[in-house]
Amino acid sequence: QVQPAESGGGVVQAGDSLTLSCSVSGGTFVGDDMVAWYRQAPGKEREVIGTITWDAGSRHYADSMRGRFTIYRNYHENRAWVHMNGLQPEEAAIYSCDVRRESVVYWGQGTKVTVSS
Repeated sequence: QVQPAESGGGVVQAGDSLTLSCSVSGGTFVGDDMVAWYRQAPGKEREVIGTITWDAGSRHYADSMRGRFTIYRNYHENRAWVHMNGLQPEEAAIYSCDVRRESVVYWGQGTKVTVSS
């Protein structure tokens, strides 16, 4: 069982930065895993932030996220992160990661980010 677990959400001020982490609860990331970060604001569709492959560390970002968001991973800490700069109130959302392993997608519960103006 692969259960992604996000952490790091909270309340920030507009313009602040925040870093969220993704781990595998009770387990580890393995070679061909891909970690994807998403966000979903209230009343809006889920949108992808970007992805990273575990072994190679190859990253891809949605065009709208490029520049202010950085996805990275650390083998030793067995975690993937998304670092977000300059958050704005309209970016308040549930941020979640999923892990894609052997053609199966495992979803995390998400972590809530609130951005106050």
